[in-house]
Amino acid sequence: MQTASQSASEAQPSTGMTLLAFAIIYFVWGSTFLAIRIGVLQVPPLLLAAMRFFAAGLVLFGWTVLKGERGPDRSQWLSVLLLALLIFVGDYGCLFWAEQRVPSGVAAVLLATIPAFMALSEIVILRTQRLTLRLACALLVGLCGVAVLVSRTLKLGGAPVDRAGAVAIIAGAVCWSVASALTRKLPLPSSKAMSSGAQMLVGGVLLALAAGASGELHRFHPAAVSLEAWLALVYLIVFGSIIGFTAYLWLIHHQSPTKVGTYAYVNPVVAVLLGYFAGGEPLGARTVMGAVCVLASVLVITTARSGQPQPAAQVEVTE
Repeated sequence: MQTASQSASEAQPSTGMTLLAFAIIYFVWGSTFLAIRIGVLQVPPLLLAAMRFFAAGLVLFGWTVLKGERGPDRSQWLSVLLLALLIFVGDYGCLFWAEQRVPSGVAAVLLATIPAFMALSEIVILRTQRLTLRLACALLVGLCGVAVLVSRTLKLGGAPVDRAGAVAIIAGAVCWSVASALTRKLPLPSSKAMSSGAQMLVGGVLLALAAGASGELHRFHPAAVSLEAWLALVYLIVFGSIIGFTAYLWLIHHQSPTKVGTYAYVNPVVAVLLGYFAGGEPLGARTVMGAVCVLASVLVITTARSGQPQPAAQVEVTE
């Protein structure tokens, strides 16, 4: 039997552990965009995403099975399949493909529009949100941020973002938001680790099939891939998915959703700065203005929903 002091100790984790977990979801998840950029310049994007999520999903799913947790039943596997299609093929597939054409920092800023599309999904699909003036203004500001990044008429210095890449990332953000809304309606395992591990595993298989269908396997020559690209893949699997997800799960059991949700604001900033200092990516007025608009939109939207942010990128749970 646990003593009262033991229970209190478990209820109040150490400050060091809390800070470490926040550092992981802030900086590790923020750095994954540059790791993706490094990887997709040498490995076909869908295949790279497939290797990342199949490996991470296999570890997480296997870990939950070894713990004795009950696996998904038939209806839950169908839900997992649908969510894996939307999240991993639709969102991550688009992101990995787009980062061949879009700087990693800008990709993170564009993907930060997910809360805006999640709000729209709550309005249209779940009908748990109504379109208020505050929300409408926030959505408009976010769209203005995207327009600043891709506009060819605004004279802000620096080249505009590749439109095909930007559209792909926005399409991925829409897929993620729809998946987030459906998650509340679909039957899924009660264990978040089991559910996410299964989604990663199935997502990895679907991405591999998509890579094969698009001819990526014929263009992949492992011997020609540099050590830097392989290390980027290992980093994405171990730190971005396994360790990052574990830290996220630990935090949501010990901290308020509002505090944990702050990673939605920090990740794009980390990605932009890391892309500039470590990746040699440009950081001009266009990027700064677009990022400020998008992040202001995210801040207003997430704080408007009953004080319970529903930010981007888990796996990260979703990145």
